[in-house]
Amino acid sequence: MKKMRLETTSPFQGLAELVADDEGLFAEEGIEIEWIKRANTPRKADPKITTPDGLSAFGSHGEAFEKGGADMYNACEWGNYRRVQDTSAKGRQLGRRSIMVWAGIVVREDSEAYSPQQLANKQVAVPYYFGTHYLTYQMLEGFLPRDLIKTCRAPNGSAARYDALMNGDVEATTLTEPYLSLAEKNGCRIVIEGMYHGTEVASEDIDVDTYAAFNRAVKKAVRLINSDKKRFMQYFIDRHKGQHPGIDTLTVDDFRLSRLQMVDPAPIPEEELQRTYDWMRSWDMIDELSPDVLVDVHRQQAAHVQAAE
Repeated sequence: MKKMRLETTSPFQGLAELVADDEGLFAEEGIEIEWIKRANTPRKADPKITTPDGLSAFGSHGEAFEKGGADMYNACEWGNYRRVQDTSAKGRQLGRRSIMVWAGIVVREDSEAYSPQQLANKQVAVPYYFGTHYLTYQMLEGFLPRDLIKTCRAPNGSAARYDALMNGDVEATTLTEPYLSLAEKNGCRIVIEGMYHGTEVASEDIDVDTYAAFNRAVKKAVRLINSDKKRFMQYFIDRHKGQHPGIDTLTVDDFRLSRLQMVDPAPIPEEELQRTYDWMRSWDMIDELSPDVLVDVHRQQAAHVQAAE
């Protein structure tokens, strides 16, 4: 068995990997998964920190990897462009993960904001360098000029952001599942929501054969999940039990199945990579880089071709 050390993940960003492990699909491909804990960012929102400048992109995702404790991790594609820029462990992206993360900007029931335009000059608490940080910019800039988009630092965990919102510490924040559905159940309003891709970043120890086998197992999990979404929505409850008392109030019927979108893992399309890079450059969130710094094109292409055989 080939051992792969993966940083821990949650259903909203790694459901297929969790299912593949639980259902023995990785074992069928000769892979043994060891889950490695990673750090978390501070648990409190900080309205005084209004940009990611000076913060580490490795506050959680990639933290164990950079210390040599993990072979691979997955996170949002935007954040991983920055992480492979900043890596000291030779991390490179190898392709897109299978789940489309669904997230939204949420306000309390008593908020005056109903449309994204009404969030002008209002702080949205986001976890800098995480997917919902970038998604917030992309969603709001369709309605507001950039100088009216205001953010502040928030924890990377949706549980802490949910509490900050409900306690009145922040006016608005971004949430992923299961906290998006929990917020709706408790009267909050989703102002705007969307989906985004994530990618895997791997060390040089993850060769073509290993990544291909990993993706074959993930593809099996994707088919399994798509065949019975309601069954696998239970992961969003079970994997979060004990994190927040609100989770115990949820049932699978509280979730919208349409928010669970699974696709086969795939290479990052060249034209989409370029658009993402250009957009990040426009926000001054990445340096001037060549594509081969962002992605190991050879391993990506070879592994995905092999996984399709």
